[in-house]
Amino acid sequence: MGFLVLQEQDRTEHVATQKELAAAKKDSWVRIPRFDHTPSERLRFVLSGGQPHRASEWADTPGHSLEEQLAEIAQEVTLRGEAAERRRQDEIEAARQKRIRWEAAMEEARIRYAEVYRIRHLEAQEAAWHHATRLTEYVSAVRARVEAMPSGQARIDAEAWISWAATTVEHLDPLSSPPRLPDVPEPRADDLRPFLGHWSPYGPTS
Repeated sequence: MGFLVLQEQDRTEHVATQKELAAAKKDSWVRIPRFDHTPSERLRFVLSGGQPHRASEWADTPGHSLEEQLAEIAQEVTLRGEAAERRRQDEIEAARQKRIRWEAAMEEARIRYAEVYRIRHLEAQEAAWHHATRLTEYVSAVRARVEAMPSGQARIDAEAWISWAATTVEHLDPLSSPPRLPDVPEPRADDLRPFLGHWSPYGPTS
């Protein structure tokens, strides 16, 4: 809150001096003031900021001095301070609740991200299994053809290829080892964004 104390002024009719009259007569742009303003013994107190309750200004009046209004001024300051503190506490609580909701959304996003990652891994394994199955059938067909070949260098080279191909297909086949859940990598902010709705992955206020 801001506090401002002003000294009020009295206004009286201005009596032009001979010098002013002569100057106005000589130059048309000269203006003689209508009133004189002199400092008075009256004060005005102005309170700014906060939420007003009763008033924002108090002044000396003929029947009510500023000193007599100090209790009312102090009460107004107290009420505005209490209101400001309530707003501050409400804002802190609102921010806390918002962070709780954001943290819950982030946790749900991490769960959904992990599930999607596992599904994609499963789909990749299924595709690899089909690929390995087709390659296995192909290698079997080649083996049957090579077994009918006569002995010689060509058959030796073909059998070497079959041995390499069979080993390679075994490595490609996901069923060659027991299945296990994949290790889900730590998600980046952009990885979680599709699962957060209106929330930002960078914080509840972003």
